[in-house]
Amino acid sequence: MEDFEDRVTGLKEQNDVVLLAHNYQRPEVQDVADFLGDSFDLAKRASKVSQQNIVFCGVDFMAESAKILSPGKRVVHPISPPNLVAKCPMAGMVDVEGLESLKREHPDAVVVSYVNTTADVKAISDVCCTSANAVKIVSSLPEEKVIFVPDTNLGLYVKRFVTDKELILWPGYCRTHVWITAEEIEKLKAQHPDAEVIVHPECTPDVIDLADTVGSTQGMVNRVKESDGREFIIGTEKGLVYRLKKENPDKEFYYAERAVCPNMKEITPKNVLRSMETLGPEVVLDEDIIERARMPLEKMVAIGR
Repeated sequence: MEDFEDRVTGLKEQNDVVLLAHNYQRPEVQDVADFLGDSFDLAKRASKVSQQNIVFCGVDFMAESAKILSPGKRVVHPISPPNLVAKCPMAGMVDVEGLESLKREHPDAVVVSYVNTTADVKAISDVCCTSANAVKIVSSLPEEKVIFVPDTNLGLYVKRFVTDKELILWPGYCRTHVWITAEEIEKLKAQHPDAEVIVHPECTPDVIDLADTVGSTQGMVNRVKESDGREFIIGTEKGLVYRLKKENPDKEFYYAERAVCPNMKEITPKNVLRSMETLGPEVVLDEDIIERARMPLEKMVAIGR
């Protein structure tokens, strides 16, 4: 992939491009990213980059969030509509009409939208959150009733720590994390009894019960780096393991083989090069949506991890 890396490096300078990539991207895409991280880190980066053009390697809602936080920048998503293969299935599980109906049922509730939502859903939310700060954000709210969309499992995880509020959970989920089963984690634990179990809060409650540590992908990166342990069972999309192994070559990692997000993997080196050469497909959102969705995203960034 040396030729690919050289061409990307040249195009970054030639076209004033910064390349942002999520931890679940293909290894060859991770290797050429200027910034690699989880949803929270990438949202922060998108709001601060100096380059005029952002090529965002992740699923669609992430590129939309970058555009909302940097409306004056050109944001490019290597795979965009009408090709829907790089859309987040979880984000598609909640829509404006359904959320508006739920808000009417609970007029005294505040709406917390996971960042894994479309721009128009964010636009009718009060604050966004990521897996890194969902507990902190819900805890910080003065309201006693919270509509939490769309991930039920993340909402159930928040409920473990926030007991003074009523959480109304939307019935959404991440299929990749649901594919990680307690049976599989228990099998890995039996095979590797000294391994520390680290899982993502999008996992089901029975998987979380088996974990030593629960955190976002960046939280996992930090935990592995800080730990004196030599073996880890990783409960998230397997793309993260590439980064973990690269940054910790002396440590061993085990994971659920089925935990692959096909949508994340749709972005290929060919797509990346095309986007960097043409600066397209560009993410285009209505100005009204950008304006209304920016406030809940900026609140999320301001509250921090």
